[in-house]
Amino acid sequence: MDALPVARLQFATTTSLHFLFVLLTLGLVTLVAVMQTRWTLGGKPELLRMTRFWGRLYVINYALGIVTGIVMEFQFGLTWTGLSAFAGDVFGAPLAIETLVAFFLESTFLGLWIFGFGRMPKWLHLTLIWLVTLTAYASALFIMLANSFLQNPVGSRLEGGTLHLDDFGALFSNPALVASLPHVLSAALVTGGFFVVGVSAYHFLKRTTEVEFFRRSMRIGVLAALVGSIFVVNQGFAQFGELKMYQPDKLGEGAVGVPLGAMIGLGFLMFLCAILGTLLLVRNWITRARFLHYLMVAAIPLPFLAAIMGWLVRELGRQPWLVWGKLRTADAIADVPGGQILFSFIAFSLLFAALAVADWVLLARVAKRGPEPVDEPAELPVLSGV
Repeated sequence: MDALPVARLQFATTTSLHFLFVLLTLGLVTLVAVMQTRWTLGGKPELLRMTRFWGRLYVINYALGIVTGIVMEFQFGLTWTGLSAFAGDVFGAPLAIETLVAFFLESTFLGLWIFGFGRMPKWLHLTLIWLVTLTAYASALFIMLANSFLQNPVGSRLEGGTLHLDDFGALFSNPALVASLPHVLSAALVTGGFFVVGVSAYHFLKRTTEVEFFRRSMRIGVLAALVGSIFVVNQGFAQFGELKMYQPDKLGEGAVGVPLGAMIGLGFLMFLCAILGTLLLVRNWITRARFLHYLMVAAIPLPFLAAIMGWLVRELGRQPWLVWGKLRTADAIADVPGGQILFSFIAFSLLFAALAVADWVLLARVAKRGPEPVDEPAELPVLSGV
């Protein structure tokens, strides 16, 4: 059995599923931070309940996404030893910073935020959620830093058959990073916005009594979806110019044609849905425009589908190179029998499928149940009742 296609499929599955968790995590934590900021400044009870409700959903998605991220990093050392041996000095640096600094700080701040409800001063507790948000974005930065190095290996020199880090600063100015990072971050904002809008629309379809709660949530979600969709389309096309600098043939005929077309189509469809969603902000429409509510619920998967298509374009377009122009994918795979890789692929795929189902079941359960009653004590942890 040829181990290469199985190993590639295994890593693609792991990365794609993890990427979906990350997008929703980044998008939701940003909106939760905005909600808590408005509550801290204005003190309206609805904003605190919104922070707690959407915070619960964020924490569920964050917790289940950790497992896929850990497995993905282990695969570098178990399946792709050629990459570690050839470019580990460069590629490993941003990954180590992401794990040892950004991820651990994010987890620490998040734990303090979860169990600090009602036990900390307002401003200190608000500071924590913004620190969680900033460290989450820092994680995304260093992950994209590592991936952009694979796309365009700047800041390194070839010596003794291996790549060595020559200029760490050059990794931050890498053309493969400059346009792609804003694209990914705006995609996360779109994902969070569409999720909040879709869940809110679901409750309006069920004729919720929490009209003011979901009206405010809908307003924040629609604005996030609209702003994010504008930037995601703009930054998506901005990458085409950057690609000509380091991968001039990537957007030609080949494996990327279908996912590229699908990604562009989904991007414009999200933009159209976001524009239609703004009609819900018109006075009295937010509770009456049921056709728009159905549309917003159906649109929840769109950012996830677009993200997968975009990731396929970015990764398939680099083949047959793992490190562009330096290391071929076929030369990076570990000396492991194909049968063993196939076994681990099946095992991890089943595990990830179970995690994905568990994630969406838990999210759906909490989302359908809605916010806690008005008279629930504010000092309860954000995870209460999950």
